[in-house]
Amino acid sequence: MWYNVDGDSMDRIIFHIDVNNAFLSWSAIDLLINGFKEDIRNYDAVIGGDESRRAGIVLAKSMGAKKKGIITGETLYSARKKCPGLKVYPPNYYVYQTKSNSLFTLLSKYTPDIEIFSIDECFIDYGKVKKLYGDELIFANKLKDEIQEKLGFTVNIGLGNNKLCAKMASDFLKPNMIHTLFNDEIKDKMWSLPIEELFGIGKKTSTKLRGLNINTIGDLANADFDKLAPYFKNQTIKMINAANGKDGSPVISEQVESKGISNSTTLDHDLKTSEEIYKVLHVIADNLCTALREQHRYACVVVVILKDRYFKSYSHQMKLNNGTNITSEVFGISKKLLDEMWNLEPIRLVGIRLDNLVKEVNYQMSLFESNEDRTKVSKLDKTVDDLKIKYGHNVIGNAYLKDDNIIKKY
Repeated sequence: MWYNVDGDSMDRIIFHIDVNNAFLSWSAIDLLINGFKEDIRNYDAVIGGDESRRAGIVLAKSMGAKKKGIITGETLYSARKKCPGLKVYPPNYYVYQTKSNSLFTLLSKYTPDIEIFSIDECFIDYGKVKKLYGDELIFANKLKDEIQEKLGFTVNIGLGNNKLCAKMASDFLKPNMIHTLFNDEIKDKMWSLPIEELFGIGKKTSTKLRGLNINTIGDLANADFDKLAPYFKNQTIKMINAANGKDGSPVISEQVESKGISNSTTLDHDLKTSEEIYKVLHVIADNLCTALREQHRYACVVVVILKDRYFKSYSHQMKLNNGTNITSEVFGISKKLLDEMWNLEPIRLVGIRLDNLVKEVNYQMSLFESNEDRTKVSKLDKTVDDLKIKYGHNVIGNAYLKDDNIIKKY
């Protein structure tokens, strides 16, 4: 979920680059390269999982299939009922990753400030390189054409003064288009859209909003906070900010990884409840904090990362007053971040990144904390670490750690 940070600036120019119908386009290109006689983009075709399993859902669809009413996420059985002549092709994730890498490699020759948002989309902080390449619209058109000419697929590029607006703009009319959604265009271009089209608003949330007569993004932008707060708790201000096009989150490139430590787990099934995700977060928090304690380092920033079944990525972070390597603290913060960010859509990947690592901390105790209790917890973690080293990682039992489907790794 998006969150607002004071200081949104008109000087920021953010690009959101989104591959048009990535899985279908990339599969089509690969098939043609390997001698296939037809372009599957030109007839009723979908990319889908194994029809013999529950994973048999539509991952991507051609324009022809879309016109027949087929939607992403529905079962292949349902799709075939709508279109008896439908052609189904299996996903090829090796090809998709290769095509994805080719896109990000091309973009990296222009700027290092690239945030990979999912396998087929990313953000660029163009404001930092505008003096090199000039007007943003002229450059965006040049970039769009270069991608099509050199890589063989098309993209939409959205331009805005922040990531949220750039993302919203790229989802306007497709394919192979450039759209803007700058701060002075929000009311005219965004407020009339259905509430479901606001990025970060899932099906359950939009249904609840419509029940409160919030039907458009503009309705939410002008909604009474006190009216919505009983229903959406700490999500309320974030949703209202998003509807007003406010988002101060920076473009974060992967190059900061050397200053932090991260661990993520991709599950073989969807996680649909908070309790399921908590279990994974606890395992990851335990892994990372054990590693930090071995290195005698402390994290000052905790980031929770989620990806859904379509590789869409979400993250939310918290800066800490006091660095920590205590498992229970990182786990508690991660749970809080999850509760604030998750839009209730099924999740396939869960991760935690610990950033701004330091070698020592000057602990500042609040009125509501006990330094003695904190020291006891820290000593307990160290005792557990010693036991694991001596007797193996399974020596200590924990209700959150007893899920054999979660692979522990450092």
